[in-house]
Amino acid sequence: MAGVEEIRAGIAVATERAQAGIAAMTQASMQLDEARSALMTATQGTGQADMAQAHGMLAEALQTIAGAQATVQACISSAEGYAARL
Repeated sequence: MAGVEEIRAGIAVATERAQAGIAAMTQASMQLDEARSALMTATQGTGQADMAQAHGMLAEALQTIAGAQATVQACISSAEGYAARL
């Protein structure tokens, strides 16, 4: 079994990588939001169902990313709490 300091070091590496993942999701979210804005501008005034569906799917993707970010942040908090109790 690993010692306390090894466990804490492993948790620190894991949380650092998870933070990098959150940053990557933030970047992806920004790109998708720009795509959504461009699509809205390009298709403004259209009544086509497939365009409404495309807008909805981009909005859903943005919500999914936000949910994933919150889940990863909760994971980080749990891991850091565990490390603090060691």
